[in-house]
Amino acid sequence: MHLSEADHALVTAAVTAAERSSDGEIVTVVAGRSDSYHDVALHWAVLAMLFVLALLAWQPAPVEWLHAMFVDSWAEAVPPRWYLTFALILMAVTFLVVRVLLARDSLRLLLTPAATKSRRVQRRALALFRTGAEKRTKAATGVLLYLSLAEHRAEIIADESIHSKVEPEVWGEAMAALIAQVKQGQIGAGMAEAVSQIGHVLSEHFPRTAGDTNELPDRLIEL
Repeated sequence: MHLSEADHALVTAAVTAAERSSDGEIVTVVAGRSDSYHDVALHWAVLAMLFVLALLAWQPAPVEWLHAMFVDSWAEAVPPRWYLTFALILMAVTFLVVRVLLARDSLRLLLTPAATKSRRVQRRALALFRTGAEKRTKAATGVLLYLSLAEHRAEIIADESIHSKVEPEVWGEAMAALIAQVKQGQIGAGMAEAVSQIGHVLSEHFPRTAGDTNELPDRLIEL
């Protein structure tokens, strides 16, 4: 999925329109992904190593066959060091193979648990909110709309004044509008519709007052 200039213009216009009727400030961010998940690949590689070790403990016949084939076919018993050496080599090879396979972003994301993706997206959104929106307005009325494309997840995070008056569930319509459009590949339209829904909520609880100024940029930020 890619954002065109038209998408950027559509979202920027939606933010400008939404802020006309409210003191709230909306920041929109679209990221390709929220994390690299290399630690997840490492966890899978270690798990594969342990699985191989468990298989050898359960069925040591391959070690015995290799010892008889290449070392001593007349031996009555395989020395313990052979079991350990074979296990070490096979575990190392398994680790390297899994790490190479999971170097592919698509496969790594596929094997990342959904709960992990949700936590990472939320963490990234919160970090961006603290950097670009939190307490950056006089009345603490900033809202971040964050979409992470690779994880297919979005977050809405509101500043202190908004959070104290608006329950998280209220943003449900905005999230639903965003997700419905993104599923059809219409990222710009989805972000714009979500911004419009957020604007309705802000205008209800924080109607525009005299002297209100545009304190945060309206443009869509693409990471």
